[in-house]
Amino acid sequence: MRVAIVGGGGGVGASAAFNLLVGGGAHDVVLVDARREMAISHALDLEQVVELAPGGSIRDGDPGDVAAADVVVLAGGAPLKVNTTRLAYLEDNAAIVRENLTWLPDGWPGVLLMVTNPVDALVTWTHRHTGIDRRRVLGYTLNDSLRMRTAIGQQLGIEPGRVEAWVLGEHGDATVPLWDRVRIDGAPAALDPEVRAAAAEWMGSWYRRHVALDSGRSSTWTSGLGIARMIAALERGGDELWPASVVLEGEYGLSDVAVGVPVRLGPGGVREIVAWDLGAEAAAGLARAAEVVAGIADDLDAQPSPA
Repeated sequence: MRVAIVGGGGGVGASAAFNLLVGGGAHDVVLVDARREMAISHALDLEQVVELAPGGSIRDGDPGDVAAADVVVLAGGAPLKVNTTRLAYLEDNAAIVRENLTWLPDGWPGVLLMVTNPVDALVTWTHRHTGIDRRRVLGYTLNDSLRMRTAIGQQLGIEPGRVEAWVLGEHGDATVPLWDRVRIDGAPAALDPEVRAAAAEWMGSWYRRHVALDSGRSSTWTSGLGIARMIAALERGGDELWPASVVLEGEYGLSDVAVGVPVRLGPGGVREIVAWDLGAEAAAGLARAAEVVAGIADDLDAQPSPA
């Protein structure tokens, strides 16, 4: 499988490449970045990773390599800055995504994995303006669910990996944590109100606490590993569930908007959008998230589309 990582000179893109190479599988990874020297630097370094984990390949590339990829990861974005919401990057990142999409020819048959924020609005806008089937345009939102699992585990004092928890909705302020689907060691778990409140506060403040450090980096390691795992699922298929932002056409009572929902992946993109029975609180939250995302995407519609 050929994977082109646009923004491959950045931390998230390089981390995704590293995890693809060490995770097994014959991945031909191409790093594409406006800062060509950064893509070359990472490729030179990762060539020695392949010596320790043979099977794949790594090189730097250019926009022409994007059109030949089976999976394109859009991870480029404006420089990180101290702010309070991912919407701070909307205008700059939308311009970057617009340019990136011009590199895909009509009828391109691959899968597009959007990592650039605000991811849900950009997935919605991309589907509207490219004609790519909605099941082949995915938004990466796994980190929200991972942070929920971390928050609950810390509050309960249990080891990582024992909590199963899911966040749907928007990858931003309109997230929808599914508190009634929390499981510990595979068994349903009802959280005390104090635990739930503390976990919710930890999750809700994570982004602001992180960017306030002014470190200039995003969730490099988590996103890189999550992206690689999702690409592996796209390659092999299976019954594993993933949260991902996908344009809905009637699922959950929503249409023409992308929000995070549970999906099963396989060659060609989303094999199945899984319909969970949501409680009244979660269903209302998902509807609010869709309204937020649709409004942002509508604003983008007023701007020029890719040539």
